[in-house]
Amino acid sequence: MAALATMRVAGRRARAALAFVVVAVVLASAAAAPAAEAYPTRPIRLVVGFPAGGPTDIPARFIADRLSARLGQKVYVENKPGAGGMIALDDVLAQPRDGYTLQFCTYFDAINTLLYKSVSYKLSDIAPVALVSKYYYLMALAKSLPVDTFDQFVSYAKAHPGGILYGTVGAGSTQELVAHELEKTAGIRMTKVPFKGASAITQEMLAGRIHFQVGPPIAIGPFYRSGELKVLASTSPQRLKSFPDVPTLTERGFPLTPFGWLGVCAGAGTPKPIIDLLNRHIVSITRSDEYRQFLQKAGNIPVSSTPAEFGRVLVKTVDDAAPYIREFHMQIE
Repeated sequence: MAALATMRVAGRRARAALAFVVVAVVLASAAAAPAAEAYPTRPIRLVVGFPAGGPTDIPARFIADRLSARLGQKVYVENKPGAGGMIALDDVLAQPRDGYTLQFCTYFDAINTLLYKSVSYKLSDIAPVALVSKYYYLMALAKSLPVDTFDQFVSYAKAHPGGILYGTVGAGSTQELVAHELEKTAGIRMTKVPFKGASAITQEMLAGRIHFQVGPPIAIGPFYRSGELKVLASTSPQRLKSFPDVPTLTERGFPLTPFGWLGVCAGAGTPKPIIDLLNRHIVSITRSDEYRQFLQKAGNIPVSSTPAEFGRVLVKTVDDAAPYIREFHMQIE
């Protein structure tokens, strides 16, 4: 009997111990993920480093609107243009790393780390969340220039050294790198005119004061379709479905195929559950038919990624741009 009583006591103690372990595990799990469960409890800023209405701002607002519906909190876009996106990113990195201030990041945020000798951040300060878009470039020409094809453009540029004014957005931009590489391979010389945003370049082209721009389809396409601008070529490997009549640079004997990208980033140190939550919702948006149709009509390519995949794109962007920045002596103070 004594042995039976002892076994009963031991059983009760074991059950009590097991219950204690279960409660401890539940409490630990609850404590480990409060950020993901509670987030977000207030509005979220999505900072864009370029002017409103431009090719970066337009998809940012699309993403922000759909993300608001999924998170149950307002995601509002705030434009902070200047310095190739650095003003915006500096603002984001100065805020608490709690997921309430995000960056609609571009390749500028990566290459600025090697373009400027005294840049205010490192690549590791950026926490990638998700890629949302990839795009090749269109080579747009103002109607004021008396040429209609890429070959005619090269001949005209050779006959008027420095006479073609081309607009760029930010030092070291892909647009500027492409223009430099085109000058080198085609044996021409143009004159650079810097702007804060692609929309301003386009307006100057419509007025005939700027002649040439390497720009994203979302900025150039509407004016090409309306007949207000000419498009000579694209940097895509094959002709873009949205612009089947536009030849590629590769077709014209210049195998240049650079592309740009857009994504959502946060400051490094943002809790992983928040990054994962944002990624899950953004991927859902970028895989939707609505988003695909919105981007493809503009000539951009919808993409999605994990944070890790996006991180590798950031690193590759720097690696790919480095030799061009060295070759063309583009590093600045």
